[in-house]
Amino acid sequence: MSPTWHGLEEPAPRPMAPGDWLRVGLRGAAILALLAVCFPLLLVLRIPERLICGLNRPVTPHITQFVCRAACRVLGLRLQMRGAPMTGPGAYVANHVSWLDIFVLNACKRLYFVAKSEVAGWPGIGWLARGTGTVFIDRDRRQAAAQTRLFEDRLRAGHRLLFFPEGTSTDGRRVLPFKTTLFQAFQSDRLRDVLQVQPVTVVYHPPPGEADTFYGWWGDMPLGPAILSSLAVRRQGRVEVVYHTPLRVADFPDRKTLAAMAEAEVRGGFPPERLA
Repeated sequence: MSPTWHGLEEPAPRPMAPGDWLRVGLRGAAILALLAVCFPLLLVLRIPERLICGLNRPVTPHITQFVCRAACRVLGLRLQMRGAPMTGPGAYVANHVSWLDIFVLNACKRLYFVAKSEVAGWPGIGWLARGTGTVFIDRDRRQAAAQTRLFEDRLRAGHRLLFFPEGTSTDGRRVLPFKTTLFQAFQSDRLRDVLQVQPVTVVYHPPPGEADTFYGWWGDMPLGPAILSSLAVRRQGRVEVVYHTPLRVADFPDRKTLAAMAEAEVRGGFPPERLA
């Protein structure tokens, strides 16, 4: 995992007008209502689902996807998909821009995120992440073998895991070099011949009059103001999710060549004028 990216000066908190606070209240209340109804339902259904299906989750991911799609509609954030999500066993790798990535990527396709272990302890967000099946990883190298086995078990159970190989979020105007450590799990004897890795590019287009970095969340920016600015804006922008051709793991000799190709594909999904 890489350290937090501090490539740009972090923006000052935006001043909030009465109309902004009204939009925050209305949109925030609608999203909280969605969570208040759907998340307990997910937890209740997960009990028989676990007993009957084990690691497989044939029902509850549909609830997560419904909530994420509805949240994007509440915000007014327009989703545009290009390409097609893969159909066989595999994992996704994507660039990381915003706290909104969770909603955007889950709205497009049912999947499970891989996140750093610290996220599990975040108030509210950690609880939601655990309930929706997020895989938490530890930066301790001594845990690498155990984490690889966990990835293998989840992938062989049919779960589509999504990794952020940059290891940190950015301003949305660049793709950082991919870290190769997590790609090692794809090269295991149990997965190599059956697994695909699909690169995914996430490109945020800002609301009218806002900078290209509007949806970015990086450095030491606190989460609260980042959420408030997205909730408060009068007219939202849009986000493109580009699904590239899946890469067959067996076609690559090692994790470094696989990671390099995935990185190149993700970077290639950006409009050239957007890359810093």
